[in-house]
Amino acid sequence: MPEGFLTAIAAVTNALLLVGGIYIYVALARQIGARAIPLTEEGERTFGLPEVLLALGLSSLFLLNAAAASAHEGKMVLRTNDLIANGLMSAALFLFVAAFLRLRGLSMTTLAGFAKVPFWKALMTGVILLFAAYPLIFLADLLARRVLNVPSSNQSIVDLFTGSETLQQRVLIIILAVALAPIVEEFVFRFFIYGVVRRYLGRFAGLVTNSVLFAAVHGHVPSAAPLFVLGCCFTLAYEWSGSILVSMTMHALFNSLTLTALAFPDLVQP
Repeated sequence: MPEGFLTAIAAVTNALLLVGGIYIYVALARQIGARAIPLTEEGERTFGLPEVLLALGLSSLFLLNAAAASAHEGKMVLRTNDLIANGLMSAALFLFVAAFLRLRGLSMTTLAGFAKVPFWKALMTGVILLFAAYPLIFLADLLARRVLNVPSSNQSIVDLFTGSETLQQRVLIIILAVALAPIVEEFVFRFFIYGVVRRYLGRFAGLVTNSVLFAAVHGHVPSAAPLFVLGCCFTLAYEWSGSILVSMTMHALFNSLTLTALAFPDLVQP
């Protein structure tokens, strides 16, 4: 079969996938926009001034860390001990925010919708919405490189994974990326920060704020645009479904597929 024909088929397929992804997420956004922001039931507490102060503190800390990471980008080598330290800090952050909300008398099960969607349904929804998000992520990466002339480079953890020589190191990265990061980041960015901003400034402000912080906290400028789009997709999935389990599932699947592509590069087209 002629190479030009195959190239044309691939281009048409990519265009259809992009149109499909845009259609799905625009449809989600329209359905979300048609809903009123849900009110809590009588006697049920929700985010208040203490949560606003905590969200502001965490956001400032994330931005400071992102600025420091960007200043040293390309000069630092991520080591196994750094991964362990980052994992412990992430777990501590999750426990701190959860304990804070618990002491405030807030029901995380209700607010985050943990019991709203069965796990199997969250999994299936996450698979579908992640598949629809991939063309948007690739488009954001392409525009950043072609239009904004952003140089292409790997995040430190990617270089560490591809360059690791021990099974222990790779297992550690997989645990952190597939299990810990999706839980902590979705809980902090989507559930907490987005929830606080949404309550006082609306959905759009919440989506932009948490997605910007999500992209910034990774400390990798070349990946900022696709990470921002990925954060928006996670937020829309959470808001539409009403359950943080959906965005957690999407996040875990995304990281799993990324690591699989790194571990088996011959199976993935460049």
